[in-house]
Amino acid sequence: MPAAPIPTALPLACDTPQKLFRARSRAWADNPALRHKKKGIWDTTTWAQYFERARGVGLALSRLGLQTGDSIAIISENRPEWLYADLGAQCMGILSTGIYPTSSPEQLLYILQNAGVRLLFVENQEQYDKVLAVRAQCPALQHIVITERKGLRHLADPMVTDFAQLLAQGLAQASQQAGIFDAAIDQGDPSSIAFLVYTSGTTGAPKGAMVSNRNLMFQIGGVGQYQHLQPLERTLSFLPLCHIAERMSTVYAPLAQGQTVHFPENSGTVFNDLREVAPHLIFGPPRFWEKMYSQITLYMQDALPIARQAYALVLAEGAAIAQARLAGQPISAWRTARHGLSKTLLISNLRSFLGLQNIKTALTGAAPVPPDLLRWYMAIGIDLLEAFGMTETCGACTAMPETDIRIGTAGVPVKGTEIRLGPKNEVLVRGPHVITGYWRQPEKTREAIDAEGWLHTGDCGEIDADGYLSIKDRLKDIIITSGGKNITPSNIENHLKFSPYISDAVVIGEGRHYLSCLVMLDQDNVAKFAQDRQVPYTDYASMTRAPEVIALIQAELDLVNAKLARVEQLKGFRIIAQLLSAEDEELTPTMKLKRQVVARKYADLIAGMYPDPFIVSGPRPI
Repeated sequence: MPAAPIPTALPLACDTPQKLFRARSRAWADNPALRHKKKGIWDTTTWAQYFERARGVGLALSRLGLQTGDSIAIISENRPEWLYADLGAQCMGILSTGIYPTSSPEQLLYILQNAGVRLLFVENQEQYDKVLAVRAQCPALQHIVITERKGLRHLADPMVTDFAQLLAQGLAQASQQAGIFDAAIDQGDPSSIAFLVYTSGTTGAPKGAMVSNRNLMFQIGGVGQYQHLQPLERTLSFLPLCHIAERMSTVYAPLAQGQTVHFPENSGTVFNDLREVAPHLIFGPPRFWEKMYSQITLYMQDALPIARQAYALVLAEGAAIAQARLAGQPISAWRTARHGLSKTLLISNLRSFLGLQNIKTALTGAAPVPPDLLRWYMAIGIDLLEAFGMTETCGACTAMPETDIRIGTAGVPVKGTEIRLGPKNEVLVRGPHVITGYWRQPEKTREAIDAEGWLHTGDCGEIDADGYLSIKDRLKDIIITSGGKNITPSNIENHLKFSPYISDAVVIGEGRHYLSCLVMLDQDNVAKFAQDRQVPYTDYASMTRAPEVIALIQAELDLVNAKLARVEQLKGFRIIAQLLSAEDEELTPTMKLKRQVVARKYADLIAGMYPDPFIVSGPRPI
C-alpha cells in the first residue's frame, strides 16, 4: 500500500499535541513512525500502531486507578516503549516524567518523591535494583512496570508488572472501551501540564520544569524554521529522552514533519547505527560532533601520504569557500564546480564513513561550540547550525538561518520569541514556549520568570544589529582574576575541547593572578596515541601520568594559547586521573563537568598550580 500523503499544515482543530498525535496517526496510518534495532534487525512501528500502543498503555494506567493529575515516571534508554508510556499517559491527562538512566538511587528517590510518582516504568534489572533501594521511602509509588525481564524471570514482586502484559491488557480493553481514551484526549486543555523535566541540579536540588501543551504546540508549529525534512526521511534518537532537546526531536518534531525516528540497539552502537541509518537530520551536542571530527583526524594520521595530501588540499579549498560564504563574498562557478568534483572523489567517502551522506539538517546546541569545529564541517560541505534553548523554553528559542550563517552566534529568535538583555547583559526570553514554572516551587518560579513574563536565563550575551544572539557564558561562571579582569571561561574551554585528545576542561582563575585548567582526557584517542608510540601504562590513571601524554596535552594547550589574548592564556594544567562517568558527581547526566563540584573535589590539585600562598583563592562573595 502506498504511504499516505503528509499534510503540509497543522490541523486547525488541534490545540494540544495529544489531539495532533491522534490526527497524525489517522492521516499517516501506514507510514513508518518508529524503527528499533533488536539483535541486528530493524523492527518497524507504523503511525497507526504507535497510537494504538500508546492508547493501550493509557487505558491500562486508567485500569490501575491512575487519574488526571497523577504522575508516572520512566527510567530507560531510548526505545519505542518510552514513547508509548509517555504519550499514553499524557493523552489520559497523567503527568509524565523522564529520569536519566544513569541516575543514582538517591537521584531517583528525589524525583519519585518530588513528583509524587504512582507508577514507574523501568527498562531492566539494573533500573529495578535502584528502585528496590529506595521504594520504601516512596509511599506514593504503587506500581513498577518492567520492559525487559532478563534476569528477573522468576521475580515474585506484587508491585511488578511486565510491560508486554500491561500493554496486552490495555489493547484488550481498547477493543471495547477505546472511547475512554478519545474522551480523555478531547478534554485536554492547552494550559494543562503535559510533563515535567527535571533540571540537572548543578547549583542545588533539581527543579521540575512544568511543560504545558501550549508550550509544545508553539514549538511544533515552529519546527520548519530550523528543520527541513520531507515525509518519511530519517532521524536517529540517541540522546537521553528526559532531556528537552531529544524529547522535542523524537516525540514532537515528527508530528510536524512526519519523519521516521530510529532507535539504536543500545547506547554503545550509536556510531555504527548512524552509518547504517544515514539520517537526514541529526541533533547532537558539540561533543558528539567533536567525536566524529576526531575519528577523521586520527584516521587521516594513519593514512597513506598521498591520501593525507589530497585530504589537506580538498579541506583547504573547502575552508576557503566556507570563509568566502561567511564573509558574503561571491564564489565563481568554476571554483564551485572544481571543489564539487574533489568532494565527490574524496569528501563523499569521508561523509559516508561518518554516516552523513544524506544529511540535510545538522543541529547542535546545549553547550558552547568551538568555532573551528563549525568551520571544519563547513569545509566538508555540512552546515552545522547552532541553536540556543533551555528546558525552560521547551527547546529552541534561537536558530541559525542557513542563508546567513554567523559563527560565534546562536542565530536569530524563532518566530514569536522576544529576546532582550537585562542587567549585566543577562539574556531574557519571553514567548509562548516559556514554561509555566517549577513544580511545587513557586519561589523558584518567581526567581526565574518575572511579573512581565520574562525568563531570566542566567546567561550573559550580546545581540548584534541584525538580531543575532551570542552567548558568552553563564553569569555565575564568569571569572574575575586578582587583577580585576573579567574572563569568560567557556570560550577558552571550547578551544581546548576542539582537540581530539581532550573531552572536557574547566578553566580555573577566580581571584588568581593567572589562569590554569583541569583537563579530562578522551580515553580512546589518547590510548591510541600511547599505543602508536609504545608508551607504557597499566590503567587510565597511569596513562594520565605518562610524560608523553603530559607533553601531548601541553602541546595542545600551546596551540590554544596562540589563539588567545595574553590575559586569557593558560599558565598550567593538571589532568584528572579518574575516568569519570555520568554516575560520578563531577558530571551532569549530559556528561558536562560541574564547575563548582570540580573546584571543590580537586582543590588540592588546583592548589598545586598556584604555589604562591599569598594568591587569593576560593569563590568570590555573592
